[in-house]
Amino acid sequence: MTLLKVGYVPEHFSTPLFFAKEQGFYKDHGVDVEFVPFPSGTGHMVQSLKDQSINVAIGLTEGFVAGIGKGSDCTGANRSDVNTVNDIKSKRIGISRIGSGSYVMSFVLAQQKEWPADFQFEIQDNFKNLRDGVNNVGDVKPTDAFMWEIFTTKKYYDNGELKQIGHIYTPWPSWVITASADVTSTDEGTTALRGFFSAVNEGIQYFNSHQDEAVTHISTHLDYTADDARAWLDTVKFVNDVSTIDQETVINKTIKTLQAAEVLTQGSEGLVYTFKP
Repeated sequence: MTLLKVGYVPEHFSTPLFFAKEQGFYKDHGVDVEFVPFPSGTGHMVQSLKDQSINVAIGLTEGFVAGIGKGSDCTGANRSDVNTVNDIKSKRIGISRIGSGSYVMSFVLAQQKEWPADFQFEIQDNFKNLRDGVNNVGDVKPTDAFMWEIFTTKKYYDNGELKQIGHIYTPWPSWVITASADVTSTDEGTTALRGFFSAVNEGIQYFNSHQDEAVTHISTHLDYTADDARAWLDTVKFVNDVSTIDQETVINKTIKTLQAAEVLTQGSEGLVYTFKP
């Protein structure tokens, strides 16, 4: 049985992956899966794919073409100087790392607002450090704002730690599956990927038909309340087949947007390769 080391962000979106494991779908398709959490986000997974410490990754679409999907702009709750998105123009932005979603979407925001992309970036590595940065506590460098996914941050502006000052949305699906060349270049690897895709598809079907179980999983294993998990369920839709991707509407559109934001250079069209099962 082929082992796949699968990187993922430990957020609510990962629930179908674990349903597939709990129900034995990977084993049924001849695949052994080792999940490797990346709380620091998609940028870290990209590096790990390159150094082959993982060979499959599930992360943000723009993070792999290079950012954070539908998200919110947050600052410290007691920051009287930052109350709207316009207040962070040319300010200090916390990011998990260079090339991450939190980094890329800063440029997309500047493009949408027609601002100069002259933010000052502070690398904070993880979500806790991002929160500490905007509140100027702990050992991290202070920042004015950061961008992160809405429901992941909701708990912290509900409890008064953060203040939500706005939203930024992207016109593409949030998540994609990416595999390293050491997997896609061999018959054994492509067979394992087919099995993995089939198992994830079954995990999504299970997720769709067991919503109460999804709420229990999310509120038990992840940092969400049951109420927030139910609210998120009303907003999410997974594709029926994760083995296919629309090159034009997902990949090319993302590339063009990031090129317009000057995050990617012209000529990056060959950056992303999709697996053909």
